[in-house]
Amino acid sequence: MENAMKDQSPDFTLDVEGVKGFCPIGETYAKQQMADGTTPVLSCEGPCIRGDIARRAADLVAKEPSLARACHGETFFVPHSSMATWVKTAEQVLMIDGCFLKCHGRALKSIVSEENIVQIDALPLHKKYCDKFLLDEVPEEERNAVAREVADKIIAKLKQPKPSACGCGTEACSPKQ
Repeated sequence: MENAMKDQSPDFTLDVEGVKGFCPIGETYAKQQMADGTTPVLSCEGPCIRGDIARRAADLVAKEPSLARACHGETFFVPHSSMATWVKTAEQVLMIDGCFLKCHGRALKSIVSEENIVQIDALPLHKKYCDKFLLDEVPEEERNAVAREVADKIIAKLKQPKPSACGCGTEACSPKQ
């Protein structure tokens, strides 16, 4: 039996055990976000430094008006929850991945139309820590500073005018902001 790693995996699915119930406070929170029309913000939740930077940046970005953090656990694994409904029905979902693998972003595409996802890989925004895995290898103060830098770049990108759908540049043809 060959035990070599492959560079690529085919598409795959996971069988996830069903669950009874949901998070009561998550229900209240998600219903309020739907009522307010906020854009859900999801992020990499990996334990490595790159995932930590993405998560911290997402927490900062979500403080912007009209944006709010969504729980990835409920979104992906409690499909009958209000959290999942909020993410699935939002006009736009912001996904901040920690690296080129885009793990959560790839999973998100199975429940949200790709055209409704703004997917950002945080790694090219800071270009650091490719030689480190554990978040404890980077001092807390530095992690916070890098996350702020990444968040500021994402916020600036989100504020850029979107190109018109047909390419003419007129507001009439532009997608909703």
